[in-house]
Amino acid sequence: MTPARTLGVLALAGSLAAGLAACGGGQDEVDGVDVVVTSYALQFVAEEVGGEHVAVTNLTPPGGDTHGLEPAPREVAALAAADLVVHLSGGMQPAVDAVLAEVGQEHLVDAATVADHEGDPHFWLDPLRLAELGHRVAEGLGAVDPHAAADYTAAADRLEATLSALDGEYADALAPCSGATLLASHEAFGYLTDRYGLRQVGVAGLDPQVEPPPSRIRRVAEEVTTTGARTIFFERAAGSSVAEVLAADLGLATDVLHPIERVLPGETYPELMAENLAALRRGLSCD
Repeated sequence: MTPARTLGVLALAGSLAAGLAACGGGQDEVDGVDVVVTSYALQFVAEEVGGEHVAVTNLTPPGGDTHGLEPAPREVAALAAADLVVHLSGGMQPAVDAVLAEVGQEHLVDAATVADHEGDPHFWLDPLRLAELGHRVAEGLGAVDPHAAADYTAAADRLEATLSALDGEYADALAPCSGATLLASHEAFGYLTDRYGLRQVGVAGLDPQVEPPPSRIRRVAEEVTTTGARTIFFERAAGSSVAEVLAADLGLATDVLHPIERVLPGETYPELMAENLAALRRGLSCD
């Protein structure tokens, strides 16, 4: 979002927010605390922790491109007027970063506090980091809705128990694979590989839209020879053309590994993580 466009959008958003307030908009007109989030994993946590007390709006529509989110004026107004915003700063959604810097949202839970891989936003692929976010969200909700603070804390504890159990399933299933190479179409799985003792090699870097240079293709071929990797994992949303060409050239299988970004209606974090674990068990060399 260019500076000129940002200013124009913010000015219009201010008018929209004022109009909403004049019409009696705000927490009293929504079913519970008004929470705005900017990606699916954050929506999952906000809904699990907030429960019946919250109304969660995700600015990224189902199946939408999380990275390409450009808030429209009404969405900017929603960010400014929300009781609580849950967002991941640091460049995954630079237009949202810019808007939040301008509107000065007082009640913001920044998921960057539980993410530390520079340039890699996919912290939610580590269930324990997502559980930590749950507690941060409970604190944020408790600050704006203190009457239900105990409920939020209890819900975050339940979410942590669920995600800890999921972590245990991953750890048990992938223990025989310790040190195995996870060959991915692009490097979206650093948090997952760090948590479970795997080694990620990406055909492309963090940006799946950037065509890998020949030197990187040669490196991948060398990795296959050296490590015995037998599967290239690709993302359903990004397609598998490069992965399929490489697989054919190198005699590898292909499988889908979901970064849990472009989530379709009806798909859930627990189900997608279960599918990912099944794919990893099929595709990794764990001998």
